Amino acid sequence: MSITEKPEILFYQNIGQLFYAIAAADKVVRKAEYDALKTMVLNHWKKFEEDQAYYQEPVAYQMEVVFEWFDYEQMDAQDCFDSFSDYAKDNPKVFSKEKKKLIVKTAEAIASSFAGKNKSELIMLTKLKMLFGILDPNNTSKK
Repeated sequence: MSITEKPEILFYQNIGQLFYAIAAADKVVRKAEYDALKTMVLNHWKKFEEDQAYYQEPVAYQMEVVFEWFDYEQMDAQDCFDSFSDYAKDNPKVFSKEKKKLIVKTAEAIASSFAGKNKSELIMLTKLKMLFGILDPNNTSKK
């Protein structure tokens, strides 16, 4: 699968990669996790669809496309998280405070969708919050 170079679509594809990493952290992606992503896209990501008119398609659905493709290919969750982390560090301006909160909310929904959060998912969620500056690694208090 080739990832497009259009900045807005690339953003959503990287988010999809992150959400796949969260779901696959325990080595198994369950239908409930994919359904949680679909629900979050449908109910919460629509407000960021200002790019839709330009691309003639809802770009937020790129998250689902990448998630599904990575699951089909059985990509390594840690590699996917690391790739997303690199993207986030290289492109901090595309991550508004509002988008960061929604990314974490979506990741939490995915992790909680099947029998609660397991240790692997909790570790990855903590790393995500630290990446976004939402969690202080020294005392784990929220800012």
